[in-house]
Amino acid sequence: MSELMTLEPAALWKQFADVLKIPRPSDHEKEIRDFLIKFAQARNLSHETDLAGNLIIRKAASKGRENSLGVCLQSHLDMVCEKNVRTDFDFFHDAIQAYVDGDWVKARGTTLGGDDGIGIAAQMAILDEKELIHGPLECLFTVAEETGLNGAFGLQPDFIQSKILLNLDSEDEGELFIGCAGGMDLTAWFDYLQEFIPDGHVSVKLGVKGLIGGHSGDDIHKGLGNANKILTRFLWQHADEFEIRIGNIDGGNLRNAIAREAEAIITLPENKKDDLLKAFINFQSDIRGEFVRTEPELELWFTDCPMPEWVIDEDCQCNLLNALYACPHGVHSWSQTIPGLVETSSNLAAVKFSEERIKITTSQRSSLESAKENMSNMVESVFLLAGAFTERSTGYPGWNPNPDSPVLRITEKAYQDLFNQKPLVKAIHAGLECGLFLEKYPLMDMISFGPTIKGVHSPDERLNIPTTDKFWKLLIEVIKRIE
Repeated sequence: MSELMTLEPAALWKQFADVLKIPRPSDHEKEIRDFLIKFAQARNLSHETDLAGNLIIRKAASKGRENSLGVCLQSHLDMVCEKNVRTDFDFFHDAIQAYVDGDWVKARGTTLGGDDGIGIAAQMAILDEKELIHGPLECLFTVAEETGLNGAFGLQPDFIQSKILLNLDSEDEGELFIGCAGGMDLTAWFDYLQEFIPDGHVSVKLGVKGLIGGHSGDDIHKGLGNANKILTRFLWQHADEFEIRIGNIDGGNLRNAIAREAEAIITLPENKKDDLLKAFINFQSDIRGEFVRTEPELELWFTDCPMPEWVIDEDCQCNLLNALYACPHGVHSWSQTIPGLVETSSNLAAVKFSEERIKITTSQRSSLESAKENMSNMVESVFLLAGAFTERSTGYPGWNPNPDSPVLRITEKAYQDLFNQKPLVKAIHAGLECGLFLEKYPLMDMISFGPTIKGVHSPDERLNIPTTDKFWKLLIEVIKRIE
């Protein structure tokens, strides 16, 4: 972590290093919130926490700027907690092990938490900045963004006083975001019967690992592999041929992350094991060929394992494999109004076995409410046909772009003046909290920007150092210019 203290701007990187020391899984933000409250108290800044757990810290305007428009800087407190299988790490107690690798800050075997820890750090640095001339400032820190935008859902309409909001949760420097997709989750459950292992069977464990993974919105169009889909494909193709019976499948984790790893415990007749291994090796060759450019570290593995206590009944196994194989994943359609923008997509996020049920987690996104509903209907129909039970989340709205936004004009001009380059103005396929803010504050003017972060929601997450400097300079300049 000491390497971060040598980076510039020092004020920002110091705060980021402090943020990384504090555990902040979704729905467990108390420790980071208490840290920020102490930070505010030490500087005699007013603060308030709402019933949802969101925190706002207010800083009075500089002398002579009392009548300037109020500005709210916003980020979320929680982070996605993903780690590599062989990494020994406790997200509830351990500090992120960050290090510098060339132009990037990375973490050792885990997500970095740059999403949105760098936003938190920027707010802290702004609150600590003594030379900045500004109008009334608020810093809003929301909870449980990664698990369903819960803090934004619970935000009260009178909590924010500002007329302008700068969302600091974007991940592509040089791009200004003025719109985002809405989303919802669909969960399916299969009930099953436990059956005895057939006589003469042996057990093996096989799986997929080494995938890049990433954000189910930002990265869904990149042609990345989904471990759940790859593993299902092999099982579906060979279940009958090798008399496979399934004892367990464990694939993926988070609703908003593309599954990087998946494994299955299966049984099959002993005399078919060698042929299964040959088929698996051939399958690995085919899959590596399909993902030769996008997934260079893709690995399929196969090993002996202890015999499971039971396998699921054959009817459930058939229905499960059919549903997982047919379940849509990836880009469904592209925007007809914004070139290059994914309009609608779906993510087959996780497959988990418990003692009585199998749970499948999926998420759908779209910049059109009707298309989002249609995508969810499509996924639900697959699982209903297979006899599963389904449940949908409430979902969250998209953020409709406003190309005439005053804060957009200010930010565009500031960027061009600072860097002699025109920024791109875009909408994003990921879900930002801005759509919910707009529902509660219909007249609020909003924009989102940030430094470049790659590999979010995976242990490959990395924060670009040069763009973090540009992000900081832009943030300072925009705050100065809002009057």
